[in-house]
Amino acid sequence: MNTFKTMQVFCRIVELGSFAAVARERQVSAMMISKYMRSLEDSLGISLINRNTRQLYVTELGQDYYQKCKRLLEDLNDLESSMSESRQKISGILKINAPIDFGGLYMVAAIDAFQKKYPDVHVLMTLNNGFVNLRDSQFDLAIVVTDTLDEGVVARRIAQTPLCTYAAPSYLAEYGEPKTIASLKQHRCLHYSDTPHKDAWIFNDDGKSVEIKPQWVFASNNGGVLCQAASLGMGVMRSPALSVRDYLQSGELVEILEPYRVSDLSIYVTYLQRNYYPIKMSCFIDFLVDYFVDE
Repeated sequence: MNTFKTMQVFCRIVELGSFAAVARERQVSAMMISKYMRSLEDSLGISLINRNTRQLYVTELGQDYYQKCKRLLEDLNDLESSMSESRQKISGILKINAPIDFGGLYMVAAIDAFQKKYPDVHVLMTLNNGFVNLRDSQFDLAIVVTDTLDEGVVARRIAQTPLCTYAAPSYLAEYGEPKTIASLKQHRCLHYSDTPHKDAWIFNDDGKSVEIKPQWVFASNNGGVLCQAASLGMGVMRSPALSVRDYLQSGELVEILEPYRVSDLSIYVTYLQRNYYPIKMSCFIDFLVDYFVDE
């Protein structure tokens, strides 16, 4: 069998976790995937994967072989892409992931501006607040809003935003304005449920990190929903400043507890380290860096 094809099949088995998943992806039978694996292991004379009726396990030699195969296949793909792109215009599909709020508020306009410049690049954007593993090949790059980066990726910062506390004037008129972190315990709180800090709110008190767990009355994994709830006077919310800009400008929300702002959160475009980046990808990354400088 073709060596590169068997290597590709093996890598996808490791990444997807089952023969059946790879068979569905390639639209072939699971028996054919097993045939590829037998051919590869026979040619190498080693066992790469151990299987039982419920799951498979990649052997230690299999893990080492996977890492080397992955690099080799990526280099081959990069070489083919570079040769192709050297004689073609910038085109193709770019797969990106972005947080729900930042993606919904800012990325559509950025993509529109990018496609006006590069109309033959088609962008597939998925909005997801969870951790994205770029190694599983689902995305070319991911936008993250974080203070902790995955060590295995390259990251370029495209923007910064402070994490602040907000409430509607109507809420403050009814319940009063909290002046200290501790006083939040007496207030109705609106909680963003997908934060890495789980149920905690983190504040900066004179250079020290202070954590509290408010008694929230409403929670959501969508910042736009929380902004709307806060603007209706439902409670106090915490949010990156970028997400509430329009509400602040309209006066529907005001910042409170300003002395306890958390240091700026950074927004990055992240991607895997490679020897060669497809030109559609490198152009998009450079474009985002320049685009958000002007925002």
